[in-house]
Formats: sequence, structure tokens, C-alpha cells
Amino acid sequence: MRIEVDDLSRDAVRALLTEHLADMHATSPADSVHALDVAGLTDSSVTMWTLWSEGDELLGCVALKERSSSGGEIKSMRTSSAARGRGVGTRLLQHVVDESRQRGYRQLELETGTQDFFDPARRLYAKFGFVPCPPFGDYREDPNSAFFVLTL
Repeated sequence: MRIEVDDLSRDAVRALLTEHLADMHATSPADSVHALDVAGLTDSSVTMWTLWSEGDELLGCVALKERSSSGGEIKSMRTSSAARGRGVGTRLLQHVVDESRQRGYRQLELETGTQDFFDPARRLYAKFGFVPCPPFGDYREDPNSAFFVLTL
């Protein structure tokens, strides 16, 4: 498997992000969906990575949004349905944590859903040491959102 910075120009990447947004809207009320669309993910404050198999199959993606010189936010972390259970999420999350440390960030934040659909993601974040925190940035209290922070 290989991880590479992505510019979102490939059809497979756009399809995975379309699937991601569709699941977010199917799972959460519209005003509780905070996933970025392609335009948001191409903002200069965001770095997007994709993970590929040796056979060039897209396995997943993750983005890191720089919130300040001391911290970032994980966005659009997604494993393709065909690759679930293969360690893709773990590999992508480790990459973002490592990159955040290289950038000198002191913390890494994220927002995810509270529905059962998001249980695997919340377990993975806890395994990496993320702990619940209050809403950050422009987020507000929302029964459909859970907020986490990792002190680096």
C-alpha cells in the first residue's frame, strides 16, 4: 500500500468522496453534516492523501485542515467499502498523526457523528489516544456530533 498527496482530479477519488458525502447525508441531519465537498478539500489550508493498493485500487482517503500554526483538524477520513477491515483507517490515521507532528502541531482535532454508523471510527480514534472535547472552531453543541482532540 502507498499513501500519496492527492489533488482530487482522479475519478476514483471523486467517486469515493461522493460516496462519503452520500453516507454522511443518509446518516445525519443535513445541518449536522460537516464533511467537506471537493471545493472545500481543495482549499489551500487542506492537504488530502489517498491510500492505494499495489494494484492501483483506491482504498481510502483522509484530509488534514490546518486550523492554526499549532493545530489541525482531520476531515474526510474514508475507507472504501471493499477495503473495510484491512487496516486502511489505521494506516491513514497514523499518517495524519505523523504529519501533524512533523508540522509541529500541538493538537489534532476532529468531529464525527454520534450514530452507531460512526462507532468503528470513534473506537479507532480512542485507540490512538483521542479524547472527547467541547466543540472547537465554528462548531456548536449538536447531539449528532462528537468532538475529539489528541494532544501531540
